[in-house]
Amino acid sequence: MSDPPLLPYLLTAVEAIATVAFALSGLIEAARKRLDAVGVCIVSGLAAFGGGTLRDVLLDRRPFFWVEHAGWLWALLALCLFAMAVLRARHFAPTERAMQWPDALGLGLFSATGTQLALAQGMPAIVAVLMGVITAVFGGVLRDIVCNQIPSAFSDHRPYAVCAFAGGWVLVGAQALALPEGWGLLGAAAFASGLRALALQLDYRLPQWSADGKRGT
Repeated sequence: MSDPPLLPYLLTAVEAIATVAFALSGLIEAARKRLDAVGVCIVSGLAAFGGGTLRDVLLDRRPFFWVEHAGWLWALLALCLFAMAVLRARHFAPTERAMQWPDALGLGLFSATGTQLALAQGMPAIVAVLMGVITAVFGGVLRDIVCNQIPSAFSDHRPYAVCAFAGGWVLVGAQALALPEGWGLLGAAAFASGLRALALQLDYRLPQWSADGKRGT
């Protein structure tokens, strides 16, 4: 009997780590806004599951990934309640910068899994990459909207969706080169997260357009 394929297990593991990473980013943002326990759980859940749910809707994929792995819901609730107790006990001051690092990790992991799932359904490369971007970006967008602020993915001018887009093409290229399954997934995730982390470290910002129509920096 041949060994079971590695990719489904790797996809599940990567998606689980990405879910935890984005849940942490949502938790920190909820803490910054001083939300109650319900608010913390909702914001963390939107950050963790929002992008993947939208991807599954667009791909007509059932059950939704958080329904298929319902244990993650219990894990999310436990994480939120535990974190609230620890943060209060240690007087931890959540900051925007603290949120950025788990967010960067989740960005890369979710962009890779979203692209992979779309490619597995036979989607064209550009559609698959955009599904990866949606998976990676829209959880954070929903998180910020619920917290009553302009989504940071659209407003901080540091590469975010661009990093997810680039990571998706790394996966497409790896499959075109017939690299071993799993390597492309991990490489795409590392590339997107690395780009985002580098942009944060160097404080690199994309050009912006000023109100008078002149291009700014």
